[in-house]
Amino acid sequence: MTEQSNPQNTRPDKEPDILQQEKKAVEEIIAIRSITADNAVFRRTEGGFVSLEYANPGGEKKTYPRVSVHRCFPFSDPTRFISIREPEADGREIGLIEDLDALPREMRAMLEEQMGLRYFTPKIRRVNSIKEEYGYAYWDVLTDRGACRFTVRMGGGGNVYSIGPNRYLVNDIDGNRFEIPDLYKLSAREIKQLDLFI
Repeated sequence: MTEQSNPQNTRPDKEPDILQQEKKAVEEIIAIRSITADNAVFRRTEGGFVSLEYANPGGEKKTYPRVSVHRCFPFSDPTRFISIREPEADGREIGLIEDLDALPREMRAMLEEQMGLRYFTPKIRRVNSIKEEYGYAYWDVLTDRGACRFTVRMGGGGNVYSIGPNRYLVNDIDGNRFEIPDLYKLSAREIKQLDLFI
């Protein structure tokens, strides 16, 4: 009778090392690294983007030729918890700025400019008309950036939703966002036109 080999005993000696490397890689991905004025320098690039030189907790410096800037809470807390990410591939997070106001003015201005481009959201000041036809609503509005017309898909939800007391966000079919800062600053006629959405 031959001795049967136990699969657990045939694992290569290197496997624990591989598991350790994978564990370290996962820990690196999920770690929250704080970005502050003491460990990071943001600079403008020639192409109008932002680069980052960052020193990790171990003191090792790394330069990112381009980073993307994201708000974790874009409407409720726009200057806190700013995520700095690599722009390519999976957009891996480099670190988190807890409070944008703690950075030097010039760096803060660069990051606010980048977020202004990402979160471009004209504010609706007046609703001229909303016409519904074949499952779409055609909006004609006046925003803080001027007159605008856009189309919103009816039904299904998620196209007009509350982002705070009397505040609403409108998503059009092209992925553009518009904000109603205060519903009750609109006229009764305008509010009535929004009844289908709110």
